[in-house]
This record gives sequence, C-alpha cells and structure tokens, in this order.
Amino acid sequence: LFSYLFVEETMRFTTLSVLAAIAGQAAAFAPAASFTRVAKNVASTGSSFTSTGASSSLNMMMDDPSAFVETTSQIVNNVGTNPMLSFADQGQNLAGIFFQASLLPYLAFLYFLQFRGNRTPALGSFGFQFILPFVAATIPSGIISRATYGCSLADVDWLHGGAEALLTTGNIFIFLGFKEAMSNPDQPKVGKPYLIGGALAATFAAACAFGPGLFDAHSPFLFGVGNLSPETTMGLPWVAHSEPANALSIPTWLIHFSSVFEFLFAMQVVWQFSEATQNEKWKGLTWGMLPLHASGICACTYHFFYNPSVLQFLVSMQAGFTCLGNITCAIAAYRIAKSNGWELNELNPFPKSETSPSGLVADAAAAMPLELTAAKESNVATAGKLVALTVVCSYLTKYGELGLDLPFEANG
Repeated sequence: LFSYLFVEETMRFTTLSVLAAIAGQAAAFAPAASFTRVAKNVASTGSSFTSTGASSSLNMMMDDPSAFVETTSQIVNNVGTNPMLSFADQGQNLAGIFFQASLLPYLAFLYFLQFRGNRTPALGSFGFQFILPFVAATIPSGIISRATYGCSLADVDWLHGGAEALLTTGNIFIFLGFKEAMSNPDQPKVGKPYLIGGALAATFAAACAFGPGLFDAHSPFLFGVGNLSPETTMGLPWVAHSEPANALSIPTWLIHFSSVFEFLFAMQVVWQFSEATQNEKWKGLTWGMLPLHASGICACTYHFFYNPSVLQFLVSMQAGFTCLGNITCAIAAYRIAKSNGWELNELNPFPKSETSPSGLVADAAAAMPLELTAAKESNVATAGKLVALTVVCSYLTKYGELGLDLPFEANG
C-alpha cells in the first residue's frame, strides 16, 4: 500500500512539474502563434471554462504563465491524473479502467520477483522495474497530446516514440540480465543501466517540457530519420494511396517492433532460467508474460490501421491484456517465491528471528549457486538478429501497407 501511494504521489508531482515547465518555457522557446495555440487548446479542453469566460481566461494566461499552470492543473484533473493508467488520454474509457487496474498487480509481481530466495538477476529485476517509468511517461505525454494538440498520444509521433523508447530499454535490461546470469559468473552490475535509464527518462522529461513549443502534432520522432521522402514513397510501384498525417514514422515503428521482439527474447531466457535455478516454476513466468506480448500485438495492429476511432476496441484489448498479463505475472512470481521459502510472515517489517524455519529455507535457496551454461549465442549475434528483424518489419509495415486498399482516414 505504501509503495502504491508513493508511486501515485510521485507520478502526480512529476506530471504537474512537467506541465509547469511547459508553461514557464513556452513563451521563450515557442513562437507566439504556437503559444497561442497551446493556450487556446487549454481553454477549450478545461471543462470549467465557459464560452464567455474562455477569451478572458486566454488573455490572462498569455500575460501570466502562472495562470496557465493553474489552468493546466485543472486539465490534469479533467483528463485524469490517476497514475495507475498508461496512456492518460484513455483515462475515461474502458482502456483507462483496465490500465488503472493493472498497476497494483504489477507492484505485487515486482515484490514477489525480488524475493531473496528466487536469485533473480539484479539487472533483470531492474528491467522489470524500469517499466514503471514508461507508465509514468505516458501520463504527462498523454495530457500534453490532448491539451496541446487535441490528439491521442498514438497520433503525436514524437511523444509516442519517446515514451515507447523507455519500454524497449526496459525489455533490453530484462533480456541481458537473465541471459548473462545463466552464462556469466560475474553478473553485470546495475550501475551503468541505472545511469542509462535515468538519462533516457530525463531526456524524455525535457522533451515533454520544451517539445510542445518546438514540434507540431505529427512531427516525426527523432526527426523521422530513415523515412523515405514523399516523392520516393509515391514512386514505389505498389503504392495505392498516400500516408495519412498520423502515420507512424520509421523510428517509432522501429521502437515498436524492437519492443515486441525483445520481449519474445526475454520470455525465452526466463524459460531457460528455470534450468539455471533447477526450479520449473520459472517457466510459469514465461506463460504469465504471454498476455503482455498479446498487448503489444494489439497496439501494433491499431497503428497499422493508422489509429482509427472505429478500432478503439483494440486499445481496450491492449489494456485488457496488460491487466491480465500483470495478474498472471504476479501469480507466477508468487509461485516462484513460494517454492523458494516465501511465507506470509515475510510481510512483517520488523526484524525476524534468525532461527525461523521459513527464513532458513529462503536463505538456503538464496545461497545456492546458479548452474551456469555456455551461451548459445553471443550478444552481438542477438543484437544483429534483433536489428535485422526490426528494420525489415518496420519498412515492410510502413511502406508495404500502402499497396493495400485498406480503409483509413486521410488525416487521422
């Protein structure tokens, strides 16, 4: 309960801090027209505004950025700042309800996963923890996408890709942590991953603070590096129609496919970790992760059709699979911890007896060395396979679908 309340207040504070930074810096970094657009969207989004008061409120916000911060805090309450949800712009529908319900099971999963008797690799555990910054990142980015651009987060490419980059980083940590633990007697330290993760999170926070004054709604992530020019695209022999404005850029597709494949690799090494620990319960975690993989497939399918409102049910399915996957992962982690000596009295925060039978069982399990085996594939070979799969799938999806006469809106 304490962990949940801490995460709730931390995410709320972070959200308001980022939005305050936007208000404070927009006048300095954004053209007047851009700041006016932001303020107008704020005025139109806040439900507390009336048609007669909107104009005066807008003028007040233009003259006094602190009023913009106060107004933004109203939007935060209107859009929904409940930190249990991923994609804050979905807070008032079925997807938002599923996302909200998914955090507590995930916190339970992290608790059981880190039980000392499990011998969970430190880097792998940190990778699972790093999913929480991704969840946190979708809150301010979802609010910004609605308040500033009037779009869902999936349609604001530079925000969308930036948030997903945190997810793919967490997946890499999970894979490397479990893989190295099975083959390397000197497990990798988490110091450098901490720095990498912190740098990425800080970079995304800065993008949220200054990006709305610099980028338009459909500005591509990482400036669209790798995108084909419109002329080249229309010159492809199979192209039947042009892309809508909200089509994902190549960097954002790369992030999505990379996350999907990395998670599959992570599921494989978690399965193999059962052999290193001689505990078959670890295979149950791989099965528990399967709904989370299905959640990623739902997201990619939704983006394939350019995020149309008629396919909103895919977003609800994504959220539902996320909630289900967090529950099944929590159950799997509980079974692992239980097999390694976890008992209910572990929840007691006071010092335990050194002669407690349950404590002795857990300590004995924690002291057992892992059975190391030579890695079947080097990290370089795995990285090459990941890059090849990701690049091929990204280009085939983005430009191959232009040859299909699919229903889509010209401007999503």
